[in-house]
Amino acid sequence: MTLKNPKQLSAGVWDVVIAGGGNAALCAAIEAAEKGAKVLILEGAPKVYRGGNSRHTRNFRCMHHGDLGPLIETYDEEEFWQDLLRVTKGETDEDLARHAIRTSEECLPWMQEHGVRFQPSLAGTLSLDRTNAFFLGGGKALVNAYYITAEDLGVTVAYEAQVRHVEIVDRRATHMDVELGGEMHRVQGRAFVLASGGFQSDLDWLARAWGPSAKNFLIRGTRYNMGVVLKDMVDQGAETVGDPTQCHAVAIDGRAPKFDGGIVTRLDCVPFSIVVNKDGQRFYDEGEDVWPKRYAIWGRLVAAQPDQVSYSIIDKRSIDLFMPSVYPPISADTIEGLAQQLGLPGNALAQTVDEFNAACRPGDFHPQKLDGVTTEGLEPPKTNWARSISEPPFYAYSLRPGVTFTYLGLKVDKSARATGPEGLYDNIWSAGEMMAGSILGQGYLAGFGMTIGTVFGRIAGQEAAKHVA
Repeated sequence: MTLKNPKQLSAGVWDVVIAGGGNAALCAAIEAAEKGAKVLILEGAPKVYRGGNSRHTRNFRCMHHGDLGPLIETYDEEEFWQDLLRVTKGETDEDLARHAIRTSEECLPWMQEHGVRFQPSLAGTLSLDRTNAFFLGGGKALVNAYYITAEDLGVTVAYEAQVRHVEIVDRRATHMDVELGGEMHRVQGRAFVLASGGFQSDLDWLARAWGPSAKNFLIRGTRYNMGVVLKDMVDQGAETVGDPTQCHAVAIDGRAPKFDGGIVTRLDCVPFSIVVNKDGQRFYDEGEDVWPKRYAIWGRLVAAQPDQVSYSIIDKRSIDLFMPSVYPPISADTIEGLAQQLGLPGNALAQTVDEFNAACRPGDFHPQKLDGVTTEGLEPPKTNWARSISEPPFYAYSLRPGVTFTYLGLKVDKSARATGPEGLYDNIWSAGEMMAGSILGQGYLAGFGMTIGTVFGRIAGQEAAKHVA
């Protein structure tokens, strides 16, 4: 039920108190409530924005053997692990990562049992029907289904309830100080789950980590993830993992809003394009790998360019090969005309396109897989989908770094228990983006954030309820 009277927060002792209101928090709440615990969710956002970044998601990456729900064929542990290794370049805790991978197979049926519905993979997503299960209605439908399930189980939800401090005495949390309705409330609990995300919406914190360029970043995720609980725990000596400059940063449409643009602002055109900076120069291999494995590198690549902006250039043949952005492309009948609209040096862009076209070699172009259609004698090369940009009209999208969530987080063990300065805390667990840096040291694999949140959210809820019992 939704909390009506703020005084209820401090009336008695809750069994399990959960900071956060997204996928991981909801999975923890449902598991704990099903085991008989009296559960309170503290969601910092208003009800209309509940769910954190989870409401912007659209799929869940899942190990399986044979067809499973909407997934086809087999995606086994070793292939999943190798995919993760490729994007993280080894910056991952193998024990925790493999635990998440193995457990993901049992999560999909659990999700269906708790109200989540799936649909076939979306067209233009480059062969995800074997690896990723898409939510019918997207992440917001998943979040709404879990809230309905949680409230049916008797979970109490407080909205616009910002946790300011976790009081810890001798490795044991006693209460949280929570701001609600302009007043502070002491919320006592027997067990606590911290699942309130990273710090990506605190632009000052981002700038301290990245430097002044971070002020130009767009925050694709929720504006409510300010890292308040994370900072409080760090200040109290909680052990952390991850690098504050590492994050899930993708290339999004430069016209997106500063906060909360969501997944519709992501641009999937890069593999079929050339990407240039404000000087009209290419700077990376656009065809390095299939998009679900490599799309998340482009946020950092664009962040390293002058003014943190780049441009994806395609022609008529490629405009229908990818999921369109929420914004229409800029178009022109000539490359010089396109450059003028983009504010780019026309001669430089035309030369870049001409050099790219001259380097393209014949091959069997196949947009849904690595096709080996490559350039020759070009630096940087384009190693797949290297088809000339020669058929007008020509199109362009501006690119900016879009940060979804940060990877600095709390260190946990396989039971999701958080670690303090003197070892594991007695009654504090963490799940979701707040601990994902243990597994995602860098890079990103499409749908894997939801995997981590679901696996460790469920574990945290189970362990918290067991502790109370």
